[in-house]
Amino acid sequence: MRRLLFALKTLALLLYGGVAAAQVPLATDMTGKEGLDIGTSTSEIAITSDFRGADLTIFGSVTNSDTLLLAIGQYDVIVTLEGPRDDTTVRRKDRVFGIWVNRTSMTFEHMPTSYSLASTRALSEITKPQTLTDLGIGIDYMALTPTGYLSSSANLKDFREAFRRIKQTGGLYQGEDAGVRFVSSSLFKATLRLPASIPDGVHIVHAYLFKTGEFIAERELHLRVIKTGLEDSISRAAHENPLTYGLLSVLLALITGWGASLMFRRD
Repeated sequence: MRRLLFALKTLALLLYGGVAAAQVPLATDMTGKEGLDIGTSTSEIAITSDFRGADLTIFGSVTNSDTLLLAIGQYDVIVTLEGPRDDTTVRRKDRVFGIWVNRTSMTFEHMPTSYSLASTRALSEITKPQTLTDLGIGIDYMALTPTGYLSSSANLKDFREAFRRIKQTGGLYQGEDAGVRFVSSSLFKATLRLPASIPDGVHIVHAYLFKTGEFIAERELHLRVIKTGLEDSISRAAHENPLTYGLLSVLLALITGWGASLMFRRD
C-alpha cells in the first residue's frame, strides 16, 4: 500500500513539473527587447574628380520582434546619414542705397554639414512630432541652436527656414519617405542618396526603430568619405600651404588669361 501511495505521489510530481516547465517562456521572451542590427554596403567612399554622387545601401534586421506586429506593419525604421558637424552661418542681405549687402547673420552651432534620411513611411505617420524633436530626426525637427548674442531685430524663425532652404536647395539635406522597406519578416533595406558635394570626413549612419509610434532602439555606424587623386592633392595643398596655393592660383590665372588673349587675338 505504501509503495502504491509513493508511486502515485511521484507520478503527480512529474506531471505537475512537466506542466510547469511547459508554461515557462524562453529566456529571450522574458527578458528580450526589440533591437536593431545594421550594416552598410561599404565602410568607405572615395571622392574623385568625376564624382557625381552615389547610393549607400544599409541592411538591417529587427531582433526579438513580434511576428504579428511585423505582419500588420506596426514596426517602422528611420535611417539617417549625418555628415561631420560644424558651425554654420546664415546671412541676410538688405538693400542699402540700391546695393544689396550683408546686414545681419546668425550662426547655428554643431550642425551636420550634410544630412540624408530614409524611412518606411512619412515621419508624421511614424510617431509624434515631439518625439522627432526630442530625437532630432528629420530636417524639420533637428535642433537649430544659435550661438552668441541675439539682437532684438534677429528673427530666429526666418533664419532657421533660410538654413533649411539653403541646405535643401544645394542638395546637402534630403529625405525620402519610402527609402526603407522590409524585404522579409524582419530584414529591411534602406537606400540613401549621397550628393555630389558631400563633404569628406567621418559620417554617422543612424538607425531608429519604432513600434506602434513608440521609440524602441537605435544603432549607429561610422562611414568614412575621403578624397583621392588630384582632388585630394589640391585640397591638401589649399589647407596645408595656403600662401603657396594662393600664389600658384594667381599665377595660373595670369598664364591662362595671357594664353587665351594670344589664341583669340584679332589681327
